[in-house]
Amino acid sequence: MRDDTSRIRAAFARRITKAAGGENPRIESAFAQTPREDFAGPGPWLIVEGGHYVQTPDDDPVHLYQDVLVAIDAARGINIGEPALHAACLGMIAPQAGETVLHVGAGVGYYTAILAHLVGPGGRVVAYEIDEAIAARARKNLAGFGNVVVETRSGLARALPGADIVYVNAAAVEPHRGWLDALRPGGRLMFPLQAPGRGGAMLMITRPQSGDIWPAKMFGPVWFVQIEGAANAAATRRLETAFGDDGWRDVQSLRTGAPDATCWLAGEGWWLSRAASGW
Repeated sequence: MRDDTSRIRAAFARRITKAAGGENPRIESAFAQTPREDFAGPGPWLIVEGGHYVQTPDDDPVHLYQDVLVAIDAARGINIGEPALHAACLGMIAPQAGETVLHVGAGVGYYTAILAHLVGPGGRVVAYEIDEAIAARARKNLAGFGNVVVETRSGLARALPGADIVYVNAAAVEPHRGWLDALRPGGRLMFPLQAPGRGGAMLMITRPQSGDIWPAKMFGPVWFVQIEGAANAAATRRLETAFGDDGWRDVQSLRTGAPDATCWLAGEGWWLSRAASGW
């Protein structure tokens, strides 16, 4: 069965990589090496079809090798996310061998494992999962990865370790200062910029080698579970207003100082601009 599943997984990896926007051999290989059933727990499983949970007819792993969400905690809407979306995100942030990644909202560790394959044995992945039961599952699932550490706590701390990538899999209403501060020059932050109960978009921000204008890009739409402790009423209202039109698609940079006419969204000490970074 494992040999049969390996072939199914390899075909799945090719399909979702193409669905994510084209060929990417490194990401395809990472998906092909990561058995989804090892992270989903014993079947049958609840998967999302047409916006609703549907139970698979049996525990055959073939059901997991579709571009679907797989329930971790259906009552709270917590899932192993959509593979093609994550393949697209990983293609953009492009984890390289030897890099350090902070994975915030790691869930049961499926995408943590894929990140671990991408950074290789010389790299490091620190996974943050605030839910104790889910973190315990992730720790067990990732026990064979010598380059992964699972932390049972929030990834919203101001003093995070230095990293080349901060990959956030829970929605926030603004870029958390701790994530930005953790980035080394050339480092990439990607997270779902999303108000509670609303759709949003993935925001990628790159720390420049110098200067205070950071390249940024948004794509979507997406819908994630909200990160605990990241929302506040004023920031939520600002974000809901900003998403009232399609201006988010034109965002090109994160800036500090006083916003100008190119501003799409402003927070405390930062703003997203439609103007290019020039980097």
